[in-house]
Amino acid sequence: MSEKLKIKLSIANRVYPLTIDANQEEGLRKAAKNIEIMIKQFEQSYSVRDKQDVLAMCALQFASQVEQKSIDKASVSEHVEEKLKALDALLYAQLNS
Repeated sequence: MSEKLKIKLSIANRVYPLTIDANQEEGLRKAAKNIEIMIKQFEQSYSVRDKQDVLAMCALQFASQVEQKSIDKASVSEHVEEKLKALDALLYAQLNS
């Protein structure tokens, strides 16, 4: 069984206490740090002061990155499948000639 940790993460000037598995700590801390960096970028670039708007933009940015990676992965998988089918056809033709 994994050891549970109690940590506190600060996001947008609010502290969030969490109880997590020890193996999740690094990922959560990195995610919180990335959110803080993105918040600062949005606030500087767009002069947005409302934290809810900034957090919504952060959520949209992260969600779009996940979706784009999913789309890219599907595209790569499709390309690999096409190449494998072509290779299979070549091997089949060679073995049957």
